[in-house]
Amino acid sequence: MTQLALFDLDHTLLPIDSDHEWGRFLVKIGVVDANYYAAENERFYADYKAGRLDIYAFLAFALKPLSEHSRSQLNEWHAQFMHEVIKPNLRSSAFDLVKKHQDQNDVCCVVTATNSFVTRPIVQAFGIKHLIATEPEVLGDPNTGNFSGKVAGTPNFREGKVTRVESWLSSEKLSWSSLEKSYFYSDSINDLPLMEKVTQPIPTNPDQSLRSKAIENNWPILELFA
Repeated sequence: MTQLALFDLDHTLLPIDSDHEWGRFLVKIGVVDANYYAAENERFYADYKAGRLDIYAFLAFALKPLSEHSRSQLNEWHAQFMHEVIKPNLRSSAFDLVKKHQDQNDVCCVVTATNSFVTRPIVQAFGIKHLIATEPEVLGDPNTGNFSGKVAGTPNFREGKVTRVESWLSSEKLSWSSLEKSYFYSDSINDLPLMEKVTQPIPTNPDQSLRSKAIENNWPILELFA
């Protein structure tokens, strides 16, 4: 039977939040209104950590800069972002965790609330084939078309992660009941709905709320960057 390993990305496989860092990077390279964007980026990040994020308000904010520049320009900036921000934060402990599951022939998938434009190259750096992320709406060709600034479909956040994972499983001719084991690694209390669906929930570098829930449920806690 198939085993499934699901990984959150930010503060789970990465010791940083790629969504938050992308916002900071846009401020740094001067393509957004620095004072406004920096303040809003921090406000939304605080709301996320506190478990009170309005995902649609955040996406309206975060996807707007994608709609204001060509796909080729965004790709160029993202390559710089990978080099300057992401690569220095790739840790061998995270690669080893992924490899452990790959060596077991588990189906590996990153499940992240951060949009796929920001996260796909990061997930590829980990050698993971499958990505379920929040999808920005694309005008025209999915690979080269410009972004509209709107979200396509269900944001991959909280209960939305369960919805999106179940839809993906169906597309792979799988279901929860067909899996021998299902693992989910995440740091965030926002991921509790999906953590409660898998057979092997593994809070990883957990925030205080998720740590408390892990202790209450006797879930193993993994400190990947200790």
